[in-house]
Amino acid sequence: MSTIAAISTPRAQGGISVIRISGENALDIAEKIFHPVSHNTPATQMEGYTCAYGKITDGEEVIDDGVLTVFRAPKSYTGEDVAEISCHGGIFVTDKVLKLIFSKGAEPAEPGGFTKRAFLNGKMSLTQAEAVMDVISADGKAGLKCAEALREGSLYRRIKAVSDGMLKLLGSLAAWVDYPEDDIPAVEEYEISAALETAVNSLEGLLSSYDSGRIIREGADTAIVGRPNVGKSTLMNLLSGCERSIVTDIAGTTRDIVEESVRLGDIVLRLSDTAGIRETGDLVESVGVDKARKKLETADLILAVFDMGAEITAEDIAIAEGCKGKNAIAVLNKSDLEQRFDFSAISDCFLDSVTISAISSESGENLKKLQAAVEKIYNTAAFAPDRGVLANERQRSCALKARTCFSEALEALRSGMTYDGVNILIDEGENHLLELTGERASEAVVNEVFSRFCVGK
Repeated sequence: MSTIAAISTPRAQGGISVIRISGENALDIAEKIFHPVSHNTPATQMEGYTCAYGKITDGEEVIDDGVLTVFRAPKSYTGEDVAEISCHGGIFVTDKVLKLIFSKGAEPAEPGGFTKRAFLNGKMSLTQAEAVMDVISADGKAGLKCAEALREGSLYRRIKAVSDGMLKLLGSLAAWVDYPEDDIPAVEEYEISAALETAVNSLEGLLSSYDSGRIIREGADTAIVGRPNVGKSTLMNLLSGCERSIVTDIAGTTRDIVEESVRLGDIVLRLSDTAGIRETGDLVESVGVDKARKKLETADLILAVFDMGAEITAEDIAIAEGCKGKNAIAVLNKSDLEQRFDFSAISDCFLDSVTISAISSESGENLKKLQAAVEKIYNTAAFAPDRGVLANERQRSCALKARTCFSEALEALRSGMTYDGVNILIDEGENHLLELTGERASEAVVNEVFSRFCVGK
């Protein structure tokens, strides 16, 4: 493979920039431009995990001074020889050093180029490689813990255990089916059934925790909906901790979607305060109402706000009906007023409800109620990232296909299908597991995974 290079720190002014070079000629290239000042040991003779301070030069011209760090194959991030040059963090000087490295024979790294080489060189599985970007993008303690567990191989080990069980079963079936004349012990139906049930149960456990893991890692796209003047914008401001939305007594104040990201416990809510849903002749307001209805359909989480001090209306009922079958919490607002709202008429439309006063001085208690309801819906209290979780839709799809194959194999076995047919279904399921871990992933799948990485990682 060619020798690649890229800036591994953000392209912005800062204290330092780090430029990474990886490949067979990485140390040769570093030696051509970096000259230690305290000793005469060139880069090609430096030991792994050692650093040197020196000058970065282009011929006789000194471009900058900095630090060279050397990592020797195979004990490097990529599994190849790696040189990292830390220089001053100006955009101009960093670009000049990178161009100099290119002039000495390195090629620009593609997005995820270094991690892709780590995967291809057997330094990590595909699931571990994907977790690298999850670590970079983590925006909270729980999300980081989940990403670190994935990077340490928690998901790989869990899938590997299922895969190894199926491979053992496939080997036994193949030997017994292909060599009937040999004295090979028969594979009993109960053995096949037990192995398949174990695989199906393990994959179902992974699939059932997918939404919880996704919400902890990525946050929940959350829509605040309700008819006008029920307190949606007040709730938005309560969650945001600032005056993010305009609050007045005039119905229809919010005409477009106001967005903000907030943290509620371990979960990030990407809030959208929507226009009050009602029939209106105002052209501008009607556009906002249409957007609110669309947001109601697509959001991960719905906070449907109702006015406890008012009688239930047809608009309230219509909004509640739109929440059926979704991750929706009824926020029964204005609890400080005389209670006139009949929540029992719509309670079956929601997974949970909280009674609050969004303008109350006890904002901390109100937030705790909302947090408890959200955590209950996503079952985050029982979420254990160390056991392995599916991190993205690619992994979920592979696990789902494998589970389907093993379930069908189990049904086929119970219905009397020959072992040949059962074997085909098990083999297909095993292929999906190997695609998940990257052990049998196509080049197109691998390229798609790494195309989502940043350059320099």
